[in-house]
Amino acid sequence: MADQSTHETDLIVIGAGPTGLFATYYAGFRGMRVALVDSLPELGGQITAMYPEKMILDVAGFPSVKGRDLVEGLVEQAATAHPAYFLERTATTLAQDDDGVTVCLDDGSEIRTKAVLVTAGIGKFSPRPLPVGGDWLGRGLEFFVPSFAPYAGKDVVIVGGGDSAFDWALHLEPVARSVTLVHRRDAFRAHERTVQAVRATSVDILTKAQVSAIHGNGTVESVDIDVDGEITTRPAQAIVAALGFVADLGPLQHWGIEVEKRHIVVDSSMRTNLERVFAAGDVTEYPGKVRLIAVGFGEAATAVNNAAVVVDPSAHVFPGHSSEGS
Repeated sequence: MADQSTHETDLIVIGAGPTGLFATYYAGFRGMRVALVDSLPELGGQITAMYPEKMILDVAGFPSVKGRDLVEGLVEQAATAHPAYFLERTATTLAQDDDGVTVCLDDGSEIRTKAVLVTAGIGKFSPRPLPVGGDWLGRGLEFFVPSFAPYAGKDVVIVGGGDSAFDWALHLEPVARSVTLVHRRDAFRAHERTVQAVRATSVDILTKAQVSAIHGNGTVESVDIDVDGEITTRPAQAIVAALGFVADLGPLQHWGIEVEKRHIVVDSSMRTNLERVFAAGDVTEYPGKVRLIAVGFGEAATAVNNAAVVVDPSAHVFPGHSSEGS
């Protein structure tokens, strides 16, 4: 990990999730020096922090791949660029001049760079809380599932109707004693294939329902569920509140970058409204945007190839095919 107070590079990538890791590799492929910054202590972004056991189904070349395995491959690939890593550090300010950009980190260090690529997911996330009283977090209530083992033999209640809720229901069903999925509407936001897979298991899906109370002596023991106006009590030693997160771009939103609905606006070359600043991955917004890891990989390549011309005006946007010989 780099620790000098001032570091010089060609490209700084802010965000070490899948898109940032691939961008780091690709910057090395284009012959650029690259620095990678992330506020988390480990590479892999949200996947490492929240979904390491999740099976990912939308990455080219993998019918399915576990989150931690995908990250492991991306980290190995990124290492070929010999990047300078700045982990557990947050990019706080950005200053531009005619020759480049200076990014300051929260530890007082600076990175002098010719271009910036923001791949920081959607910034910091604050979990949406359950509308019940009491502080149950860490005493049976969690917002994400980094490991399935702690749920073995337990009655688990999952609250939510999105991809995470259904993914965790599918993975926990063979581990837990019982799994109940609670959602306040009939319609789900999860991928239909995953919904059908969960329906084919023993998971009890309750719709037009919400958890109205949690009971227990120190830890969660049971929950009250309001199902279309009728209260039912279920045993539960674990609750997973997969209600999504409130996005926060943090210091980035004060850099003068154009933001729309908490996402960074980019053009077809992944440029922001700021000179020398690009963005790729979930953090971006443009007409027709689709938020998939696979899309982030393509955006990373587009951003890096266009940044290459900013770094070296004699370079070409199109680098040639990686499969071509010398």
